[in-house]
Amino acid sequence: MQDLSIIILSYNTKEITQRCLNSLHKTLLSRTSKITYEIIIIDNGSSDGSGDMLLQWKESNMNFSHPIQVVLNKKNTGFPKGNNQGFLISNGRYILFSNSDIIWNDLSFENLIAHLDRNKDIGALTVKVVLPNGKIDPASHRGFPTIWNAFTYFFKLERIFGSIPLIGRAFGGYHLTYLDLSAIHEIDSPTGAFYLTRREILQRVGGFDEQFFMYGEDLDLSFRIKELGYKIIYYPLYSVTHLKYASGLKTKDGRIKTLTKKYFFDAMVIFYRKHYEKHNLFIVNKFVYSIIHLKNILS
Repeated sequence: MQDLSIIILSYNTKEITQRCLNSLHKTLLSRTSKITYEIIIIDNGSSDGSGDMLLQWKESNMNFSHPIQVVLNKKNTGFPKGNNQGFLISNGRYILFSNSDIIWNDLSFENLIAHLDRNKDIGALTVKVVLPNGKIDPASHRGFPTIWNAFTYFFKLERIFGSIPLIGRAFGGYHLTYLDLSAIHEIDSPTGAFYLTRREILQRVGGFDEQFFMYGEDLDLSFRIKELGYKIIYYPLYSVTHLKYASGLKTKDGRIKTLTKKYFFDAMVIFYRKHYEKHNLFIVNKFVYSIIHLKNILS
């Protein structure tokens, strides 16, 4: 069994995926490490030549001392299913789910795993995920989207009051804006762009929920991990750069953009129905679904 399985899901991001893999390779080779690991790349039916590039990249790194697997799907099966597919063929004690648009900085997987080995109450961990402009990716440092948290975010109250001492906790729950980004602390959920967790936990919860296609599946996984009593930790001693939106909401392909928008709002409905609907009155649920529908129309 390997110590770590790194699972990277790609979809029509050929050049970016190549940058991701090259930077990962450089990071892995730059440190003398006692851990063992494997790289598993799942391509979700790309039509931009990603498949040929991945096979060539694997071939050129055959002398790499750690296993590399490449799986080429014939169609886009979605983020949860693609990652579950990678998990099923992995054998690491720890599983790292990563996007293909991550650029790896100088981080130590050995230290991350050592931290998890010492702290058995941690169910998942993320490093500091930053955007190209140097700011943190908001999706990597989240609270759960309760009705109040969603309200303060969508009506811009988090932006106005979320970082103000004393009241920030009340208004900044959607992105936990009141917490110190330079310190290690507990969060509700990271982004699936860098999601490090334990094999036995994924086996207990059944991996990602494939009701989701993209968006929301990382929040849902975190919710279920925390229901088991584990902590989820933000660990900013290391960082990665997330290029983001390469194949999603800000793509230039109109058809993909429309589909992505649909998946985005569908994810809100699925998550609320699964985790919150049963706790609220019918009229409250009706109102929430109406707001989600309205946001979809107006966006």
